[in-house]
Amino acid sequence: MREAPVLVLALLAGASLGAIFFGGLWWTVRRVLSSSRPAMLFAVSLLLRTLIALAGFYLVSRGDWRRLVVCLLGFFLSRIIVTRLAVEPAEKVGRIAGGGAT
Repeated sequence: MREAPVLVLALLAGASLGAIFFGGLWWTVRRVLSSSRPAMLFAVSLLLRTLIALAGFYLVSRGDWRRLVVCLLGFFLSRIIVTRLAVEPAEKVGRIAGGGAT
């Protein structure tokens, strides 16, 4: 029974890691058009985001596969949230005017 709070913390940690990873991706995509070296920006961003995510998974799991699975679940749940939040305002208006079909 004392494992439940640890799993909840692992879920929250995974969500935080996902927010950092996918939020960083969103930030990178928005900045690439104004960058003089877009390939370098993408490469450094990918490397940094991946290192943060892997280090976080390693620290959260502490060798327990259940913690790792719950952390990954939080990571992918945050992907859904960030994807929905990152929609441009013009796209939201287009979806509303078009009846919401995509």
